[in-house]
Amino acid sequence: MSAELAGALQPGFRNFLLGVAAVVTLSAALAVAGRFVPPRPAAAFRTANRYVLLTVLALIVLFPIYITVLNSVLQPNEIIRRPPTLAIWPWEADWSGYSQAWDQGDVSSYLLNSAVVTVLIVSGQLVTSILAAYAFAFLEFPLKRTIFVVFLATMMVPFEVVFFTNLQTVATMGDWPVVGDHVGLDTYGALAIPFLATGFGAFLVRQSFLSLPRDLRDAAALDGYGHFRFLTRVAVPLSRPAIASLALFSFFSAWNQYLWPLVVSDDKRTVQVGLRQLRGVALDQINVTFAGTVLAALPLFVLLLAFQKQLVRGLTAGAVKG
Repeated sequence: MSAELAGALQPGFRNFLLGVAAVVTLSAALAVAGRFVPPRPAAAFRTANRYVLLTVLALIVLFPIYITVLNSVLQPNEIIRRPPTLAIWPWEADWSGYSQAWDQGDVSSYLLNSAVVTVLIVSGQLVTSILAAYAFAFLEFPLKRTIFVVFLATMMVPFEVVFFTNLQTVATMGDWPVVGDHVGLDTYGALAIPFLATGFGAFLVRQSFLSLPRDLRDAAALDGYGHFRFLTRVAVPLSRPAIASLALFSFFSAWNQYLWPLVVSDDKRTVQVGLRQLRGVALDQINVTFAGTVLAALPLFVLLLAFQKQLVRGLTAGAVKG
């Protein structure tokens, strides 16, 4: 029965299952061997076992990215070939899909729109989150705890619940004399305004501010520092990991938006909506769609690699005391 089942499987998937079974067997062997050797070799076995498992998990996570990049430099007939082309790198890579996605698919305009909207959203969330976090951390005012709970409650409300309310608000703001040219449908303001504040950002930065020694605030007050100088010269510099983490989260969230830009704007399409448009333009050239996907994801990977330390430090800040 097992032989019949193995024969019915596709060769690629069968090889994948065999590879997973081999890794699991190796990991189990290392774990068992570590119990029958002296302490120092046992530690080496545990380390090797850990690296084997982490390597396998990394390969599983990176495999879709590898397939996307590989398909972006293959011809359409090679992409649909079965069994699929799986190689470290194709000998004859075709880079024309990237130029077609950039020029004919108008990915350059989509990336520009996404960059403008993302900068607006990240800047707005940083400013509002830092100011709100400072108020909740250092100021005393009536109903402080209640208002903070309301801030946290906004994190539990799905965006779809307030989608049509935000859409109606943005549409009517276009009739206001002061903001009519900058807000309304088919504007950058319409794409950014509903996301300029976030309860998660206020919570994250507040927790970082609360971890600062209280003596700093007293010493700054003795030196004549007001709230604004203490915020800009003491609190914000000491909370840079948390603020950097918030900036990264805001960037990823704003860059990957799809539903809101699709409904609000026809002229200023962002890159996620542009990829859908690109799929319709290049029906017989699927490699162009893969190339556009790589171009859209490239800023995310660059930021993640450049600021991964700040991201980890910001998320773990305050987790250990002492």
